[in-house]
Amino acid sequence: MTALSVSTSSAASLRADALVVGVAKGPKGIVLAPGAEAVNEAFEGKLTEILGTLGATGAEGEAVKVAAPAGLKAPLVLAVGLGEAAEDGYTLETLRRAAGVAARTLAGSKKAALALPVDSAPDVEAVALGGLLGSYSYGTYKANGGKEPVGELVVLSARKGSKDAKAAVERAAAIGEEMNRARDLVNAAPNDLNPKSFAAIAQAAGKEHGLKVEVLDEKALTKGGFGGLMGVGAGSANPPRLVKVAYTHPKAKASLAFVGKGITYDSGGISLKPAGHNETMKCDMAGAAAVFAAVVAAKRLGLVVNVTAWLALAENMPSGSATRPGDVLRMYGGKTVEVLNTDAEGRLVLADAIVKAGEESPDVIVDVATLTGAMVLALGNRTFGVMSNSDELRENLHTVAGKVGEQSWPMPLPAELRAGMTDSTIADMANMGERMGGGLVAGLFLQEFVAEGIDWAHLDIAGPAFHESAPFGYTPKGGTASAVRTLVRFAEQTAANGKA
Repeated sequence: MTALSVSTSSAASLRADALVVGVAKGPKGIVLAPGAEAVNEAFEGKLTEILGTLGATGAEGEAVKVAAPAGLKAPLVLAVGLGEAAEDGYTLETLRRAAGVAARTLAGSKKAALALPVDSAPDVEAVALGGLLGSYSYGTYKANGGKEPVGELVVLSARKGSKDAKAAVERAAAIGEEMNRARDLVNAAPNDLNPKSFAAIAQAAGKEHGLKVEVLDEKALTKGGFGGLMGVGAGSANPPRLVKVAYTHPKAKASLAFVGKGITYDSGGISLKPAGHNETMKCDMAGAAAVFAAVVAAKRLGLVVNVTAWLALAENMPSGSATRPGDVLRMYGGKTVEVLNTDAEGRLVLADAIVKAGEESPDVIVDVATLTGAMVLALGNRTFGVMSNSDELRENLHTVAGKVGEQSWPMPLPAELRAGMTDSTIADMANMGERMGGGLVAGLFLQEFVAEGIDWAHLDIAGPAFHESAPFGYTPKGGTASAVRTLVRFAEQTAANGKA
């Protein structure tokens, strides 16, 4: 695991395997970002000239290595692009991405110093978090374990003497390490991660961090009438689980419930997915990983708010015992649902968990799920949709996501789409509705299970939860831990305000 620290040492005097500086695109060519002054002095003021000769442009995502001169204690200088030069300072997301590029480029190094432009504690946190996320690698199944991540990242800042800089690094570590835990869960092979083993991981984390964890197994779910979870898991040899992970603070004035879809593998069930659509379906538990990580992070940060994660875990497989299209499930709470498509299973397990979460009367319920391909078609691979029964909550979550560097977009819940689900002739509703606007239909379905008087939001992270292209910024290939930062910041905001 990559260690994080902050130092006031000069970039020229710090011993490390590499020094990282920022460069940007200026009106007349490449320019150095603040923080690189001592390094440039060691190059006798010719660093930009040398980098230009090597083809550097300062573009975002660019990384160019230069052998260090005798005046530096590090043997290597890495210049990372920040994009267009910014006179008023660089955005936090720019700093995160630059640090992520640096950490990924320097994989295998023991120690790297980040001399990027930092003027405040939020800047320090952004660089530390981006570096930690960029250093992530998953080598569990590789014979040699894969390339080791950079061993230590030192953020160079003039603010070490103040408590806020140290706290910023500690906060980055808490959030980044839990995000990387979520990434590990998403990347795990489905023959290793199933509902039972996921529940065991949650129990171990609860013991480590002092969280209360309760697990309902298949016997308890059957007895309790959790028809959605049991119906989805009926075809699998690995039975479902509902896991509650609770963090409580004695001075909390508000409570939040985070509900996560945890389909550890989604074959589609009897409505089997075609070839080309099931190879990455181990990631269908990314919502459960996100809410789990967010609650652990909330505990590590000591937030003055009660936060509970509900992990709705099941494996959706075809077999002689699997739920069929046409079957009717009696959900937790009593509503009946006609299953028209067994590949619309996420909403079924979430519905059970939302009703259960609502029994504790939280101020807000936020569910997170890789729910629909329709949302990917609407918003692409990097943006999640936000739906809610409260305009204020929807806009707030969208704003919060933007502040922490996550791309989201507010989506409506059109009343006219509801009829397509509620006109079942044999049940209270069906799990499918109109084909067009499928992501919105899924949100409307979930809304039916929210208790009256509770504000609720739905984050459809189907696009950004699993990155299949080349890494960029601090985002690796594979699991991304989408929505974790949004949930944590929302919990922080709630704690600060004393209300959701």
